[in-house]
Amino acid sequence: MPAAYGGAMKHVVLALLCGGVLAGGAACDDRAAPAGAPGATSGTAAVAIPELTVDELDHLLARAAGTPVDANGPVTRGSKGVIPGAIRLSDYETFSARELPADKTHPLIFYCANEQCGASHAAAEKARKLGHRDVRVLPAGIMGWVAAGKSVEPGA
Repeated sequence: MPAAYGGAMKHVVLALLCGGVLAGGAACDDRAAPAGAPGATSGTAAVAIPELTVDELDHLLARAAGTPVDANGPVTRGSKGVIPGAIRLSDYETFSARELPADKTHPLIFYCANEQCGASHAAAEKARKLGHRDVRVLPAGIMGWVAAGKSVEPGA
């Protein structure tokens, strides 16, 4: 199979998988995938947002070397909780700059439901546009955090 065909096919398969999972309501509450979600393509090449594992985030938090930022909606927060100390965004797309720390060098780690959810990536990209310089994403999301046996705070 030619490389160009294989690459294009990969994007089609990813788009179908992500779209099917999100349309089925398996992630991100009842929200649609944002344009910047993993697997989505665009006409401009953006710098990838660094990703952390659950254990990497756990170590950062133990050293108070970053702040988690919850990009989930109320349904996911209510059922799964939030990572202790997390900033709870009002909405992953329309949150205000005032919801984030004034110190734009402070590390922020965005998360949403799980690997199929793109809300964390969209919120992290918005934070970058607002001038935050140390922005990362926890792809495993709150579901990966909970599955790893990490503690949570009530989300309600």
